[in-house]
Amino acid sequence: MELRIRRMQPEDLPAVMEIEKVAFTNPWSVEMVKKELTQDWSTVLLIEEHGAGLWRLRGFSIFWLVQDEQHVLNVATDPAQRRRGLGRRVMEATLEAGRAHRCRISTLEVRRGNVAATEMYRRLGFRPVGMRPNYYADDREDAVVMVYDFAQAAAQATNPA
Repeated sequence: MELRIRRMQPEDLPAVMEIEKVAFTNPWSVEMVKKELTQDWSTVLLIEEHGAGLWRLRGFSIFWLVQDEQHVLNVATDPAQRRRGLGRRVMEATLEAGRAHRCRISTLEVRRGNVAATEMYRRLGFRPVGMRPNYYADDREDAVVMVYDFAQAAAQATNPA
């Protein structure tokens, strides 16, 4: 499979919203995603797959880079394309953007019941550090707060246990 990761452009909005609507029970609005394209500190990365002469959107991540911190706001993959490593690939690119920006940490919240996403984040090097009770508006589910420490990850990469 030929994949590419690139920054979102305004003309990508309809495809991003298609995935947003099928991936989440409480999707972001068009206005929310559009606003992320106008903020200097915000980045939307797309992961696309090439086939039959076309590039097709398979997933995306939305994150902020503020001083020496990265905050991941939204990660989604097309539900029909899950379990193929696409979420991992877009998250690796997200972390690479944080590394290039010289971030100390990356943070995110994940639904307590989203075991697949939580495990993916753990495999990438995130660790749970807390809980936000009743965080999600649609069903009041708790969020697990997870943190990725760039210095610790670099040290583990050079000195594997």
